[in-house]
Amino acid sequence: MQMIRINELKEQQSLEAPFLVAMVKEGITTSKAPYVSVTLQDKTGTIEGKLWDVKEAQKEVLKLGCVVMVRAEVLKYRGNLQLRIHDVKAVDPTEVDVNEFLPSGGIEKADLMKEVYEAIASIENPNLKLLVEVLLKENEEKFFDHPAAARNHHEFTGGLATHVVEMLRLANVICDLYPMLDRDLLISGVLVHDMGKIIELSSAVVPEYTVEGRLLGHISIMQAKVAEVAKKLNMEDETIVLLRHMILSHHGEYEFGSPVLPMIPEAVVLHMIDNLDARMEMMRKALESVEEGQFTQRIFSLENRSLYKAKKEDNR
Repeated sequence: MQMIRINELKEQQSLEAPFLVAMVKEGITTSKAPYVSVTLQDKTGTIEGKLWDVKEAQKEVLKLGCVVMVRAEVLKYRGNLQLRIHDVKAVDPTEVDVNEFLPSGGIEKADLMKEVYEAIASIENPNLKLLVEVLLKENEEKFFDHPAAARNHHEFTGGLATHVVEMLRLANVICDLYPMLDRDLLISGVLVHDMGKIIELSSAVVPEYTVEGRLLGHISIMQAKVAEVAKKLNMEDETIVLLRHMILSHHGEYEFGSPVLPMIPEAVVLHMIDNLDARMEMMRKALESVEEGQFTQRIFSLENRSLYKAKKEDNR
């Protein structure tokens, strides 16, 4: 089976290759003809495609999370490459490794685990250390495999742990700069603040929101879980309340899903480094497929702005 990587596609290229179906949306043209818009992905990224005059048999093939054989032509639309799909065929799932089509971060799983466990070992507060250990032990496999989001940022296999490790690195630098911060509390907050996404999101393969995730959200799921585990461990000190506050406030604003605003320095820092790391990942991903001297499309999650990719020779 010939593999063609999305990041290697060129305009006017014809191809027949397997891709994973990440999104399918049906539509009707002005002339009442049916079509589908699809998002296809592999390890190197995603690409949008259109299949005009789609047949029912083709719709049956285009299932979320399935690998399909795509025959298409590469076009450029509004500055971005897109596929004009001519046909799709089912692929025997026993003949493909779905992991070949799942993007992953730049940090190996073994290194993610090493940094996370080193961070836990560095926590001096015995209650916080035990609490985080218990929470991670309950969710270890999913924690290191799950994405951090369904869209936007760190939405790849191991994305949750990657996001946490990048935040841990930022947190350590900031604690060195500002000795007033309770390092144990901040590190604990970084480690558990997004752990509720293990329940909120379905899986690493085309992550979608679960029923519980949509009804409750990862913020409320996780603060309740921390309270539950702390009670079982007979922990009733203020530090546990502060940790729950950090989880509840880490989105920073009411309109972004936080039921309370950050009211302690550690909560403010948690929100800021969470937002910083998420935004840097969104920018990295958006600029990756853009040529130097060009702008990206508008990015809704970044206030609908376009980003410019500077020419390297101008920045020496």
